[in-house]
Amino acid sequence: MSETNGLQERLDVSEAKNRLNNLVAITVAIIAVFMAITKVKDDNIVQNMLQAKSDWVDTWNEYQSKKLKHHMAELGVNQVLALQVLAQDKGNSVLSSQKKGYQDAIARYLTEEDALMKKAKGLEKQYDDLNYRDDQFDLSDATLSISLAMLAITALTGKRKLLVLAWLFAGFGVLMGLAGLMGLPLHPTALIKLLS
Repeated sequence: MSETNGLQERLDVSEAKNRLNNLVAITVAIIAVFMAITKVKDDNIVQNMLQAKSDWVDTWNEYQSKKLKHHMAELGVNQVLALQVLAQDKGNSVLSSQKKGYQDAIARYLTEEDALMKKAKGLEKQYDDLNYRDDQFDLSDATLSISLAMLAITALTGKRKLLVLAWLFAGFGVLMGLAGLMGLPLHPTALIKLLS
């Protein structure tokens, strides 16, 4: 009778281990699929971040160029005024025409500078918004990777408590991944700063 009990106990342990391994395998498969989906979205966000940063730099360079042209036009006006005073010919049509051209250029540069500054600030905000979502995906990837490592250890040790802990990490990783996918305002800033 004790042989039968021993055999039954081994079968129960084997069945419990199989259930645990099945849970681990299903969890790993779900996490791997979710990580693949979020990775695609994260890569697209990083590409958009690079484009936004490039556009931001280009726009600020264009802004600086306009500021330089603006300054040169102001110098031109000052030179024309000085020449008019020196020539004692304030009615000189050539100098007046040059002065008017410089003043028109200054007005145009002021308008263009404002537009470029607004565009650059918009691109900077776009970059920051994309970075916010990238942080969500990074945190999702990190916690899901920890969960996968814990699941591997669970499969080796057979510890159910470790499975539950792996599920908690996976839950947080999925939550952060969904926040990134859906654009939700979930961003554990303190944790992000710690990891940055």
